[in-house]
Amino acid sequence: MSFDLIKSEGLARAGILRTAHGDVKTPIFMPVATQGSVKSVSPDDLYEIGAQIILGNTYHLYLRPGVDLIQNFGGIHKYINWKKPVLTDSGGFQGFSLQHLRSIKYDGIEFKSHIDGSSHFFSPESTVKCQEKIGADIIMPLDVCLQQGSKDSEVQEAVKLTTEWAKKSKDIHSRNNQLLFGIVQGGLDENLRVESTNDLINIGFPGYAIGGLSVGESKPEMYQIAKFTSALLPKNKPRYLMGVGSPEDLIECIAIGIDMFDCVLPTRVARNGVLFVDYGRINIYNAQFRDLDGPIQIKCKCYTCKNFSIGYLHHLYRSKEILYYRLATIHNLNYILKLIDDIRNHIISGDFFDFLSDFRSKYVPSNQKVRLEQKQKWLNSQRLKD
Repeated sequence: MSFDLIKSEGLARAGILRTAHGDVKTPIFMPVATQGSVKSVSPDDLYEIGAQIILGNTYHLYLRPGVDLIQNFGGIHKYINWKKPVLTDSGGFQGFSLQHLRSIKYDGIEFKSHIDGSSHFFSPESTVKCQEKIGADIIMPLDVCLQQGSKDSEVQEAVKLTTEWAKKSKDIHSRNNQLLFGIVQGGLDENLRVESTNDLINIGFPGYAIGGLSVGESKPEMYQIAKFTSALLPKNKPRYLMGVGSPEDLIECIAIGIDMFDCVLPTRVARNGVLFVDYGRINIYNAQFRDLDGPIQIKCKCYTCKNFSIGYLHHLYRSKEILYYRLATIHNLNYILKLIDDIRNHIISGDFFDFLSDFRSKYVPSNQKVRLEQKQKWLNSQRLKD
């Protein structure tokens, strides 16, 4: 269980993270299986599109089906029939996303279940023990993740608690076939990021995550703090930016030294009618796609694009057919994983920054004005044959 750095170009890195359930080639994007399932797709679908590792969530798995039950089934891999690595988040992010249902205390986080309102206390020690029962290959300590705009005193306290909980987590962790990462906090305060990073390095972890970003700050702010923090982390350990997963964020953050990512965005937007293509995003709901006979993207080799037209997908989405969710999710995840694979190959071949420049020249993020009509851009993209 180790991390080997294979090649660098500038700050961008290609490596191999070795785990108990197989090697993971980095950089890598981890599809999110919050409750043990990537919504609407099967393990075979994930294998087919090249997923190497998926992410589950301790808070949700603890509430249902329960970590003791998962352990009795032989661990998360057997329970969900997934043979490759699994990473579990600690539940710290739910301290942010479910803040109306939680209370942060000195020794942990008290939650009221979003399911039935029952009370549950997550300590750093109990969170690690839950993840040991779950049996993930990489586990995360409990941390304090705050929303952008929190008071300076609150961010300082979050850093202090995150460090103390990281130390307790390492002390209690007993499985030698799991990797326990540390999580750097500190908001947008560079001094606090330095403090948090140094404290975690002194404790010592086989990998480090950057938390507390993508929580309301601007893109430039996220990139700046991710770059600043990444530069503080050991070069011989994997670097994981939590909760980031748009195509433009992935390539820009790989360029500043990040190795690992997870996010619900590719699957969530797929279910809501948004599909990734090389020039940005399209909304399958739009009427201009109704009569178009061709794949989402002609160069795409995913199951969806090889077998179905964009006009048919438009029909499925408008009709609220369940099949749409699977086909759209397959395409979006395939797009993301193919992008990551291309990035890795270009890092190894030494022309990553040419690839980055080309991506920037043609990809229009969703928050920027698209100058051409979607239909015309789609028609143009179909002429770019292999």
